[in-house]
Amino acid sequence: MSRQDGSDRQVSGDSVDSSTATILHVDLDAFFASVELLDRPDLVDKPVVVSGNSSRSVVTAANYPARKFGVRSAIPLSQALRLCPHAIVLEPHREKYTAYSNQVMAIFDDMTPIVERLGIDEAFLDVAGARGLLGSPTEIGRLIRRRVQAETRLTCSVGAASTKFIAKLASGRAKPDGLLVVPAEETLRFLHPLPVGALWGVGQTTEEALIKRGLRTIGDIAATPLANLQRAVGDAAGHKLHDLANGIDRRSVTPDVAEKSIGHEVTFEVDMSDAELLRRELLRQADAVAVRLRRGGWVARTVVLKLRYSDFTTITRSRTIAEPTDLGRRIYEEVRGIYDAVGAHGTVRLIGVRVEQLTPVGGQAASLWDEDETWRDTERAVDGVAERFGRGSLRPASLLGPATHLLGRGKLGDARQRRRSDD
Repeated sequence: MSRQDGSDRQVSGDSVDSSTATILHVDLDAFFASVELLDRPDLVDKPVVVSGNSSRSVVTAANYPARKFGVRSAIPLSQALRLCPHAIVLEPHREKYTAYSNQVMAIFDDMTPIVERLGIDEAFLDVAGARGLLGSPTEIGRLIRRRVQAETRLTCSVGAASTKFIAKLASGRAKPDGLLVVPAEETLRFLHPLPVGALWGVGQTTEEALIKRGLRTIGDIAATPLANLQRAVGDAAGHKLHDLANGIDRRSVTPDVAEKSIGHEVTFEVDMSDAELLRRELLRQADAVAVRLRRGGWVARTVVLKLRYSDFTTITRSRTIAEPTDLGRRIYEEVRGIYDAVGAHGTVRLIGVRVEQLTPVGGQAASLWDEDETWRDTERAVDGVAERFGRGSLRPASLLGPATHLLGRGKLGDARQRRRSDD
């Protein structure tokens, strides 16, 4: 797997034939850090970390000079400063990231209507139908990189291949600021020398299990009988790894992918052990999740609780409910039930509420009666007040207690922002 610091960068020469590499994966380079550095060009060659200014903060992003010291997104800021004591810490500005993301996504939309956004800073593009107008996939990849640079002053890396999996791998290998094309006939030659950790979906536990069996490269996986793989990692995972290791990925680029989950979570400034305050925070988050469901026209079937303790042990527990809902009251009842069922709690560092199995409102069979009708009318009335006077002008009485000052940094979660390594 790429070390994400540019040390194993690989790019294509001018003569590569890209006629079969019609799927592009475009990824902005160290996006959050790069946006911050637009206003601080004097720091471009120095190690820079983007993070909140708190002893409990985690790294949002790191530029490539900082990554050479082992600094990565999602590690504690204190650890990052031990790895790189001379790193410069810049505060994040999320409104800037959204604005630049919109500019870049508009460039993608100019290339092809078949764009699948994967987050704020990356997307798949199917350019098979754009070749007559814009040229070969290689030429389109170069055009994208030129336009992004000219219109935003940011850089991006592009991978071009015949499948999504290989295109994403290629963009990672091309970082930073590169283009790597993998023609269909070169897929296995490119893929097989890579470490098993480069396979999509292989986390640390699976990687360790494979290495213990002597499977160190993707080529080793490809040469292993399917039955042996399934005994090692399970039937479904074994079949998936076997396909990917042999270059098989049948997924197409799908524009306008619907949200798969909506969530909120918060990291406390001080570890929390007061169960009543934790339940109050669950109520606040359940209400916020419900608001986003209603705004998006969704209802959810599964409620998920996330807890991270002071020793960084993290658990998630879920519950599927009989009737999909968009009500904060119902989401809170379920997530509180999960919380209470977990039993004895240690001190909590992070707590979060998420809903999954989303379907459009009206997309499920109607019940003979609606036992939540009163609460539904109430919450929609609150939505109306919020539209006029702002969210927070009206809230449950139980949220008006003294806990507000104990809350730390919050994070929104949705299908397009779940995965973030900010390469």
